[in-house]
Amino acid sequence: MNTLIRRIVAAATLAAATTACTSSTGGAPTEPSKTSLGAIRLVAYSSCDDLLAGLRAKAAENVTAYGFGGYMTFARMDADSSAEKAVAATPEHSTTNVHEAGVDEPDLVKTDGNRVITVADNTLRIIDTATKKVTSSLKLTDDSEGDSDGDGDRVGPGLPADLLVSGDRALVLMRGGGIMYKSAGPPADTRYVLVDLAGEPKVLSTIRPQGSYVDARMVGSTVRLVTRSQPDITFPQPQGEVPEAERIKQNQAAIRQAPADAWLPKIEITDASGTVTKKSVACERVSHPADYTGTSMLTVHTIDLAQGVTAAGTDPISLAADGDIVYGTGQSLYVASNARWWSPPVIRPLPVEETPPATSPAAAPAEEPTPTDPTVSAPQEPSPRPTPTVPPEETEIHRFDITSPGAPSYVASGKVSGRLLNQYSLSEHDGHLRVATTDNSTDDKTSSSSIHVLKSDTLATTGQVGGLGKGERIYSVRFIGPVGYCVTFRQVDPLYTLDLADPAAPKVTGELKITGYSAYLHPAGDGRLIGIGQEASEKGRTLGTQVSLFDVSDPAAPRRLSQLFQKESGSGAEWDPHAFLYWQKTGLSVIPLTKQDESGALVLKIDDAGVKKLGMIKHPSQRQEGGYTYEPGIQRSMVIGDSLWTLSYEGVQVNDATTLASQSWIPLR
Repeated sequence: MNTLIRRIVAAATLAAATTACTSSTGGAPTEPSKTSLGAIRLVAYSSCDDLLAGLRAKAAENVTAYGFGGYMTFARMDADSSAEKAVAATPEHSTTNVHEAGVDEPDLVKTDGNRVITVADNTLRIIDTATKKVTSSLKLTDDSEGDSDGDGDRVGPGLPADLLVSGDRALVLMRGGGIMYKSAGPPADTRYVLVDLAGEPKVLSTIRPQGSYVDARMVGSTVRLVTRSQPDITFPQPQGEVPEAERIKQNQAAIRQAPADAWLPKIEITDASGTVTKKSVACERVSHPADYTGTSMLTVHTIDLAQGVTAAGTDPISLAADGDIVYGTGQSLYVASNARWWSPPVIRPLPVEETPPATSPAAAPAEEPTPTDPTVSAPQEPSPRPTPTVPPEETEIHRFDITSPGAPSYVASGKVSGRLLNQYSLSEHDGHLRVATTDNSTDDKTSSSSIHVLKSDTLATTGQVGGLGKGERIYSVRFIGPVGYCVTFRQVDPLYTLDLADPAAPKVTGELKITGYSAYLHPAGDGRLIGIGQEASEKGRTLGTQVSLFDVSDPAAPRRLSQLFQKESGSGAEWDPHAFLYWQKTGLSVIPLTKQDESGALVLKIDDAGVKKLGMIKHPSQRQEGGYTYEPGIQRSMVIGDSLWTLSYEGVQVNDATTLASQSWIPLR
């Protein structure tokens, strides 16, 4: 990729001309509207009385007849000689595919080369990579236990969980559902379980924060976790037919009587001896932006895995804001909120193009498929009512400095027009944050996308370029140093290349039109880019998984070198980058693949010669009651030494990385 970065400066003159390149609809990229959104600063409350007055007033303004609303979500030494020998003995291995090098992200499996650690069915398991056997397991919850706070919530089997591992410490992030109306059911049972992996694994502490788990990032051994909660207010239940205006008045009255404690996020910590400590975030550790709803609270927890949970607990700080996307670097933690998804007054069905993709490849493809994370569920309408006016789409971004130990410090907040696709829509580089958004406020036909460049210390806008993909929206983004790549799609896929070397004057330097789209972009060395997505007809109808290799060494003329197409198939790597493995040393690449009659992992070789299929790895068929058999869907893959390890819900399989010959099957159920 160095050649590309060097050439971006040399191409500056050419870029000025190619900025006028046509979009897929024939128009030239243009500057976005000059609506001033400005910077918004978080302000700390001066006291609990100040906090209560502010939150009551804002929440009363934003409550609906049906409560607060909101969408349900289900949602990384100096060594002595003996240490050097241990490192030398550790097999070379891949790690979780993450956005930023050195910033680990939670995933359902981790490896240090000597161990494979995974969690499923509320059980953590450790596999020795030398013997290829499960050497120990640890049940993390008691499936029959009741909820300690008495609200009727129980932990059931199969609670979704991810892992972060540092040395002999693992943090298991168990997310038990999403935010719900107080009257509709119990809140999420989110748990962070700290486990000692040395010897026989044991639980060191269990942390139960109020609210739902959003995401986490780990730098070194320090983890920052973000949760989202709503005020704990019980709204009156209407008796018979009550006009909506009257229900709003009743809900506002309930808010005005609620104490400050209703908003302050709670946390419960159980240590290894079973001692329970309950805390609330202190008023002076809660901040708010200039404009906020009072209906949601973001809390950032900090845990150093090397030290465990100390007397400070998780050292939480909170802000009265919404957030659904987390992005982290070695210096910064960003939490962003797509306002159209989260603002409580707007309770509506998701548009057809935003519904999660069908899990079965046999499902009829849409005219405009959407790479939406299928763990996000559509909102639940309590009762039919007119769809309210949709406000302009805006994304609110908060930045925290994480360079010091302990709780992060707030730096700045800002807004940009449009909405983000995912964390890859954000990228911090050389004192600036690049943000890629699609503005779909009016309708799909007039949508377009923009790249905003903000100063990272103030999040004030430095520069922007818009008009990308008119009538389309972003399907994937990748920023690499001073270069950006953006894919928009409706019927054809323009891959845009962007020169971001001058933050005040970002430019579109080139465009490639091809059928289909790339839902994930991955750097593949000097001047090369891998795209994973769907091939499509000229009318935009999806046809099956495709993997492309692009030559982007000339920013003015990106081109596709090679493509591999698998008819009537789908891959989890399209929406979850953790599912993609690229071992640059040999060009070995693996993606999960599901077809109508088979499921497994597609093994490829990607190098300058192109994209070549090496084979398909499948896990042993499983038999269910009634005689029905199925092939487990493979979720992750790892290179450890000379072997390729693949993980499904049923078990782990080891294959020779060169011949793909099966070496071992390790059942997990």
